Order: sequence, then structure tokens, then C-alpha cells
Amino acid sequence: MKVAKFGGSSVANGEQIEKVGSIIADDAERKFIVVSAPGKRFPDDSKMTDLLIGLGMLGIQNEPFNHELANIMDRFSEIVNELQIPQTILADIEQSIQNVLNSDTSDQMKTDRLKSIGEDSCAKIVSEYLKTQGLNAHYVNPKEAGIIVSNDPGNAQVLPESYTKLYDMRKRDGIMVIPGFFGFTNDDRLMTFPRGGSDITGSIVAAGVEADLYENFTDVDSVYVVDPRVVNNPEKVTKLTYKEMRELSYSGFGVFHDEALMPAFQAEIPVCIKNTNNPGSPGTMIVSDKDPESRCVVGIAADTGFSNLYVSKYLMNREMGFGRKLLQILEEESISFEHAPSGIDNMSVIIRDNQLTAEKELNVINRIKNELNPETISIDYGFAMIMVVGEGMMSAVGIAEKSTAAFAEANISIEMINQGSSEVSVMFGIRKDKLDLAVKSLYNKFFQ
Repeated sequence: MKVAKFGGSSVANGEQIEKVGSIIADDAERKFIVVSAPGKRFPDDSKMTDLLIGLGMLGIQNEPFNHELANIMDRFSEIVNELQIPQTILADIEQSIQNVLNSDTSDQMKTDRLKSIGEDSCAKIVSEYLKTQGLNAHYVNPKEAGIIVSNDPGNAQVLPESYTKLYDMRKRDGIMVIPGFFGFTNDDRLMTFPRGGSDITGSIVAAGVEADLYENFTDVDSVYVVDPRVVNNPEKVTKLTYKEMRELSYSGFGVFHDEALMPAFQAEIPVCIKNTNNPGSPGTMIVSDKDPESRCVVGIAADTGFSNLYVSKYLMNREMGFGRKLLQILEEESISFEHAPSGIDNMSVIIRDNQLTAEKELNVINRIKNELNPETISIDYGFAMIMVVGEGMMSAVGIAEKSTAAFAEANISIEMINQGSSEVSVMFGIRKDKLDLAVKSLYNKFFQ
């Protein structure tokens, strides 16, 4: 039994949904289907979720929104007409939108409910289309499915009791089409997962029904060892471990929300990334354990938008609690950190730029000066982080040597390196304007 999740590009229009229908019909084991909201039909197009958010902002501010509502309904109407399914579904969608806008709830609750309409409506459309193809399909609301979540708008977390409720769905006949991205609290309030949450829903459903395989259909044949926008026609990855995939997705790979696979990972369910536009391609398998004979390095991920908070103080290593106090200052200013390499007399803390407002930066610097009395403190912007990823690095010989040789051959200075206790990745910090050159050099060194 399989759970298949189809992303926004896979349900962007009627033609794509027809492909989805063929994929489902081709394999009777695809019993549970999770769908995203319609995505972009072309590069300059808007995602349905963004349209709904824009509509919600106007509605909450009591501004006219008829034009935005018409755009949303035109988009759904186009899909319904292409698929030749009953028009009554359009009235149902518009009524759902109006019900939210007219409801007497908080602005946050309205926003979450509006955001969910993209996935919810798409699930209804896909279910109706499958019926026209002679399949025994059923739309299943997340509440009916048993997806119970925390009371945390926009950042809901699944609760453990969901898995027992989901398992009962195995008894039902036919194909279950479930909207992604949201669930319900125990007191019946709709809450959405973080952005990209349809992947989270798919993983939750796969774990709950104890699927043999979780298929995630997107618009690429597989995961690549490096970003294909940087390196032309890079090598494909046929198999990854969960730890490797999480490291890659965290570091800017973009295939998954970096928390999306956690339920499947915990249930040890294999995941396969496949292409809706080329379903015959084997895709990339994500599994619990790595083959002992496989290559150590599986990918190179990179991201920009980092800053380096640098603090130095003579005999820092002998001062009890210095590191704790430094990180506590960041915590109290609501700033999370990514890495914290250190030396005897200095410590660097890598922070994402979006964590630092001008006010927070000033507060942090003043507090460190007053509370820790350092000799030097600075914040340096413009960093990029590159991760060379692969399980078993601690026992592999020559990974750091090959990596640093790649930087040297490209005439790039390494400003930071951090491996520590990680057996899955080694991190390099460089100036962001050298990022693409560094990635290409690393790719040549490890994969060419």
C-alpha cells in the first residue's frame, strides 16, 4: 500500500491533474492521495495559496476584494472546465471563501482557514475527476481522516493520537483523497502547518496508515547531487538516507521542507521522489540505512543569507559558562543560530540574516559588551554556507582534503569550517559572491 503526494506543479491545471489521474489509475496500491494547492502554470504565474493570502489581507482590512476573488474563481473554473467535472463544485468553493471572510473569528484564524482552501478545493476536484475515470475515489477532510494538531496557527504540529485515527482509514474501500497543509485541533479549530506543509501531511498519513512506500510527486526526475541551476546536467542521486536528505533540504536543496520527512523517518517508511511529468523514471529513494558499499558523499548543498557574529576574549576557554552566556543572550533576543565554531580565545555564531533586525543587532552587541566584556565583537554580513553531505564521513578518509583542494583550485578563501561530531556533513563558510564558483569546483572534485 502506497501514499502518493502530488505537489503544486502536479495539480496546477487540468492537464496536470489528468496526469495525476493516470498515475493513480496505473497502480492499485496507491490508496491514499495527498494534494497541494494548485501551483504555478508558468514562471510568472501566482500560486493559489498566494492568491488566497492576498484576498485574506484585503478582507481583514475591509478593503474591496472582488477582483482578487474573481481571479481565484477563474483559476478554479479553468481547472473544472478542463476536467469536465460538475460545475457545482465551484459554488461550493466560493461559498467556503465567503464563509471564512464573514466569520466572527480572529484575523489569524481567518488567514489559516483561507490558506487551507487551496488544498481543500483541489482535493475535492481531484476526487471528482477520479470518479469520472471510473475510480472509487472519496474526498476525505483532515478532520475525518484524524489529523489532530496543536493549537499553533501557521505552525501546527501533529499530535500522537493522530496516528491511531489514521490507521483506521486502512479499513475503508477505494481511494482516499486528502488535502495537505492543515489539520484540526481537539476543539475543532483549523490550523495550518508551516509553508510547504503538504509534504508534512503526506509524511504524517504515510506513518499513520503504515504505508509500504510514500511517493512524493514533484516536477523533477530525482534529487540531484548539486543544484542544477548552478551545474548543468548534474548527476542524479538514486538513493539517500533520511539524515542525508534532511541535511540537504536544510541547506537549500528545496526538494522538501526540512521537517517534512520526520513522521516517515520515525516510522522507517521508505520515500520515493518521482516526477509527475515522467512517472516512469525511477526517482530517488530515501531510506533508513545506507548500503555499506555506497559512495560516501551524496550531495553538495549551499545557501546564502548568513551573518557571522564574532566574539574574542583572551582566556575565553578558562571562563566558565562563556559560551552558554553568549547563546543565552541570543535566546533572550529571540535569535536562533545555525553553527557555533570556536577557538581558544574566540567564538563565531552563524545566524541567518532574517533573524537580525537593526534593533536586535544593536541590543545583542550592547549586551555582549556589558555582560561578557569581550576584547572584540563584530557582525559580518555576506556569508554563504556550503555543506558537503554524506553519512559515514567520520570514518571516510580524505573528504576534508578533497574539499579544501576544490576551494584552493578555484582560488577561494575558506573563512570558516565546521564538522565537529557530525558524521553526515562538513560545513564551509565563504563570501557569498564566490558561492557558485565553489559549488562547481566541489562538484568537479567529488563527482567528475
